Amino acid sequence: MSSTGPHGRTPEHPELARVENALLARWPENRLEPSLSRISALVDLLGSPHRAMPVVQVAGTNGKTTTARMIDELLRGFGLRVGRFTSPHLQTMRERIVLDGEPVSAERFVETYDDIAPYVQMVDAAGEHPMSFFEVMVGMAYATFADAPVDVAVIEVGMGGTWDATNVAEARVAVVTPVAMDHAEYLGHDVPTIAGEKAGIIKADSIAVLATQQPGAMDVLVRRAVEVDAVVAREGTEFGVLERKVAVGGQQVRLQGLGGEYDEVFLPLFGAHQAQNAATALAAVEAFLGAGAATGPIEQETVRAAFAAVRSPGRLERVRTSPTVLVDAAHNPAGMAATVEAIRESFDFTRLIGVVGVVSGKDVGGILEALEEICAELVVTQNTSDRALPADELGALAVDVFGADRVSVHPLLTEALESAMELAEAGPDDALGGSGVLVTGSVITAGEARALMGGRTA
Repeated sequence: MSSTGPHGRTPEHPELARVENALLARWPENRLEPSLSRISALVDLLGSPHRAMPVVQVAGTNGKTTTARMIDELLRGFGLRVGRFTSPHLQTMRERIVLDGEPVSAERFVETYDDIAPYVQMVDAAGEHPMSFFEVMVGMAYATFADAPVDVAVIEVGMGGTWDATNVAEARVAVVTPVAMDHAEYLGHDVPTIAGEKAGIIKADSIAVLATQQPGAMDVLVRRAVEVDAVVAREGTEFGVLERKVAVGGQQVRLQGLGGEYDEVFLPLFGAHQAQNAATALAAVEAFLGAGAATGPIEQETVRAAFAAVRSPGRLERVRTSPTVLVDAAHNPAGMAATVEAIRESFDFTRLIGVVGVVSGKDVGGILEALEEICAELVVTQNTSDRALPADELGALAVDVFGADRVSVHPLLTEALESAMELAEAGPDDALGGSGVLVTGSVITAGEARALMGGRTA
């Protein structure tokens, strides 16, 4: 296993630790004070970098990061310089701010922070609350993209939409991936209410690209689009997945875009949800490029090449073979259900061992119930986050779902991984390649497992 630290960071730059520690000393991402006043004040002081380029913004509950990565890959395929902001990160903060398909260098990360730090301090001094970690990261991203400069910024919402710091921008294309229950304490206790928060990214004269939604959510999103006079493109009506079949290393899909059909598209990701993300990303790029029924499809070979190049680290990603170890960032019941279906469809496991670490405040019961369908045994652990649910507490909840004979507890992730691999290798079908390990439950757990396995995020 790799010897990198708990968040996968090596000493890349002598000042990087200083900047990371300064950012981490601020309010964490799970502490919110709904307001755009602080980020608005910062970008005003910085000369409005968020207005220096057109923005494609991505909100939703599940699939945001992967969809943003797909949009990025497609836009770069068409010769555009792209800046991408996503969250949370798997292994290093630099992953959140991406230029030309790669995380910004440690040097650029440090320089950008130092450039905006005096203005951040001014906002801190003027307000009732200091700027949060996420708000400062958003300011750094917009400043980086304006300085580069980029032709377009692909911006993933952190949480919700209306009051999210990224929403200081006026997106030309607003993308909403499937909305489900998550962060209920902040966003609302039913899906339509949460959809109302996500709908806040849809602005006047924009194009709203809407993935298939649970009952009630689509109505909320379309109503918002009508209110602000935005054009609407809906999965299942204007775009969607026409056909897909499992292929080696992923799936082959045929997509309906806004401008026509795209066939023989290889997607090196697993599961129906990833095909849905691909259709949504394609529609977003078509909308940005001005393609539609009147213009016909955008260049098919470029689309095929871009999708074939897509990677989504930590999303049902194989990080080891013999036994196969998959890491997946699913952290709510809807996301875990999609992961379970993808594993059933794309992998031929006869014995799967789960390694689970979650953060507090999640629907742990729903997550565990989804996993119980495919995991022969469960190894319970915890990640290094301050918000990690203690392994003993998670273990007690797991026993209620799996039974005591199928649950073991190892608070240290390294020990949990070793135990799970031993359990997998001890399975009767290992000689036939039928045993595997799934590490899941949190983006943080997935990231730390990747670091331990020597994974690299690009």
